Amino acid sequence: MNEAKILLVDDEEELRRSTAQALELSDFSVETFSSGDHVLELIGYSFPGVVVSDIRMPGMDGMTLMQKIREIDQEVPVILVTGHGDVQLAVKAMREGAYDFIEKPFTPEMLAGVIRRAMERRGLVLENRLLKAVAGKRDDIEARLPGRTQVMVDLRYRIRAIGASDADTLIVGDTGAGKEVVARALHDISARASRPFIAINCAALPANLIESELFGHEPGAFPGAVRPRYGKFEHGRGGTILLDEIGSMPFDLQAKFLRVLQERVISRLGSNEVVPLDVRFIATSKVDLEAEVAAGRFRADLFYRLNVATLHVPSLSQRRADVPLLFLQLVREAAARYGRDEVAVPPEVISDIGQRDWPGNVRELRNAADRLVLGLDNGGRQAEEATGLAERVAEFERGVIASALVAHGGSLKPVYESLGISRKTLYEKMQKYGLDKRMMITES
Repeated sequence: MNEAKILLVDDEEELRRSTAQALELSDFSVETFSSGDHVLELIGYSFPGVVVSDIRMPGMDGMTLMQKIREIDQEVPVILVTGHGDVQLAVKAMREGAYDFIEKPFTPEMLAGVIRRAMERRGLVLENRLLKAVAGKRDDIEARLPGRTQVMVDLRYRIRAIGASDADTLIVGDTGAGKEVVARALHDISARASRPFIAINCAALPANLIESELFGHEPGAFPGAVRPRYGKFEHGRGGTILLDEIGSMPFDLQAKFLRVLQERVISRLGSNEVVPLDVRFIATSKVDLEAEVAAGRFRADLFYRLNVATLHVPSLSQRRADVPLLFLQLVREAAARYGRDEVAVPPEVISDIGQRDWPGNVRELRNAADRLVLGLDNGGRQAEEATGLAERVAEFERGVIASALVAHGGSLKPVYESLGISRKTLYEKMQKYGLDKRMMITES
């Protein structure tokens, strides 16, 4: 990997500096952080490196950081550094997906060896993803935004077309539909993929500090401003800025943001100096901004400036046929995230999932998948553990056949062909496991 790098996170400055120096002597490219917050801005499906983090840190600890990284990409190697008393915690982290852990005190050679193996693994993952994309197989975009309905096929096509450009983009969709997933996909397939991805929740910014948070400030700009500070816009230079729920941005701030969009410059609070800004802006909204313009709550000129490239993320009610397949993928992801064995989902549960309404969209469906994997819910019944090998194998086989039936809409020929069995064998196994192809057909 030509751009391979290590993101080193440790709140102890002396240890952080000495570790970075030792790794640089071993020919690694190292970027250091005192906390995990900014690390997440650099993580994406195309991130070509490894994260090394201390477990015990104020604020976001190493375990939390690892979990957030795995939510973005489960295959980014995370190496945790632990004190003697944290070994049990580190072993727990290994079960939950950490690549490895190093116990203090450690030698630079030991850490370098673990990192090299992790780098090789990450390189193989990225190479495999690239080869699949070149071969026309299921790529990262389809893995992150699965679905065979036409609205999802169209969405992925538009993401690939817009993502390669540098166009500012507006993403519209219901709560939980996956707007931030789309935004990250746009960033990861762009030329800015190796630069920061800064997500800003416009609804959560404190009104009295919003300008300072976005534009930064100089000393004395307001009471309590004792030192200069980069704003989030400036911190994201070279990368992508996501303005989540831009409809919540205060009306008076919208005019200032419009100037930033048009001129690509900012001025910190308390300064007349103009700072050039090389970023791509992506905005999301769950409300109809055109209606907000008509109501006088959103600037028309800002709306039309943002509306050059627009992506509409469909709700689950608009792609109901995708729900069973999506649920099965979320179950697999949850099993990997929690370090559990693959879970066989009973066909009656799949059928029920496909027929239910999901007002919370993908977010609500993901929570249901997590509960099933954790044994908290199984379609209204408590999950039962298969005790013997025969029962486990039978349950797995039943789940594979049910999943294939769902994937092919109840059509039997592609099912037995994809599974490599005869039509007669498929009929026998469906009868054995009580599977009915009519249960696997969902309405589009």
